[in-house]
Amino acid sequence: MNELDAFSEAVSAKKARTASKAARRQQLMDATIQSIAKFGLSGTTMTTVTQIAGLSRGLANFHFETKQNLFEETLRYLADEHHQHWKSQYEKANLAPAAKLQSIVAAHFHPTICNRKKLAVWYAFFGEAGARASYRKMVNDIDAERRKLTFILCQEIIKQGGYKNVDPEDVTSTLEALYDGFWLNFLMDPGDMRRSFSANRVARYLWQVFPNHFDQPLPIPPKE
Repeated sequence: MNELDAFSEAVSAKKARTASKAARRQQLMDATIQSIAKFGLSGTTMTTVTQIAGLSRGLANFHFETKQNLFEETLRYLADEHHQHWKSQYEKANLAPAAKLQSIVAAHFHPTICNRKKLAVWYAFFGEAGARASYRKMVNDIDAERRKLTFILCQEIIKQGGYKNVDPEDVTSTLEALYDGFWLNFLMDPGDMRRSFSANRVARYLWQVFPNHFDQPLPIPPKE
């Protein structure tokens, strides 16, 4: 083997190790999501996570050291995933303000984001007093960015349409409340609540507030 081949092989081996490390971390975070969805925060341990992941306790300790670190990294993963999903749609070139706002709405009800296992993790952190401070510290900046952009988009739409007596802060706050409320309904009522219904109701709200910028959504047929 010449020097160039040896160097190439060493680089490939390093990439494989890096990929393996990232894959193992993701495997453990995915297992954490499953465990929290099934057992809650208090019932989730390194043992439940490693059993679901099919990995050793030692490997989990190597990657995350403590259960608290594992929880925080899992929540950060979900927050980043959500942020990247709506931000990538928002940043598409040549989108009008109404289309950008709609992209933020749609991201909240995409199956990748709005599924019961992941929502169970969000609401586990919402509901447990000891976890709320950790949650708020981690996602405050992301939430604030989304609220600010939504507020600016509403301002632009109000100016374009000449809408009277419409407050962009009121619309922004209502949208945030609708996201949280429909997520909770989707989590708590798995038999009847659907993503399409939730997205439709938010679209109907936007049509009622900004009728010149959003089309009236068609009604969702009842679930058989």
